[in-house]
Amino acid sequence: MALYVDVLQGFRFGCGEKNSGLFGKTAGLMGLGRGKTSLTVQAYDKYGGAFAYCLPASSSGTGYLDFGPGSAGNNARLTPMLTDKGPTFYYVGMTGIRVGGQQVPIAESVFSTAGTLVDSGTVITRLPATAYTALSKAFATGMSASGYKTAPAYSILDTCYDFTGLSDVALPTVSLVFQGGACLDVDVSGIVYAISQAQVCLAFASNGDDESVAIVGNTQQKTYGVLYDLGKKTVGFAPGSC
Repeated sequence: MALYVDVLQGFRFGCGEKNSGLFGKTAGLMGLGRGKTSLTVQAYDKYGGAFAYCLPASSSGTGYLDFGPGSAGNNARLTPMLTDKGPTFYYVGMTGIRVGGQQVPIAESVFSTAGTLVDSGTVITRLPATAYTALSKAFATGMSASGYKTAPAYSILDTCYDFTGLSDVALPTVSLVFQGGACLDVDVSGIVYAISQAQVCLAFASNGDDESVAIVGNTQQKTYGVLYDLGKKTVGFAPGSC
């Protein structure tokens, strides 16, 4: 395997001595945002402000992190990067949700109130309360039609099922739709979150109101090459990348 080394002159980084938060035994964080101290911005001249990653469906799979234009391949579904929402995060315009191929009745204005950002550091996708309620109802209708037994809620996950003894489960598809027609058809590994076989929950949660920003989390990004391009001001989703 070839090893390639790039050198970034004058690269700025920081070390902490009194750290707190939910980082466990993490040795460090790589800043890939739009702020001036991020790796993306500091290495702009070398990589053009573009990078992509792919998170595998399971811990046994292999993903990637790649820098430079075209790093997610040519099949990325692109949506505009909304740079007027803030200086750091990657905002996009979510316009709707589909369940089982059918559009869920949610007004676009529900998503535009606080905006939507794509974040690799958030696990479960958070939605405005109105949008989540509609998604949960549509998903529950599909699961009920298939005869699946419900289970108690788990923490912030409240749409749960008991799959005890089932070797084959068919889930309703879930797709997130964005400005420009880009669509993230959530991989089956990202539709539900399994606490145990007796408690498998829809892997989306409510923000509790319609005023808080929506976040597309890493569970729903699995198997996609997620592309961020500061130069072209686009975010893309390339299916089947890992």
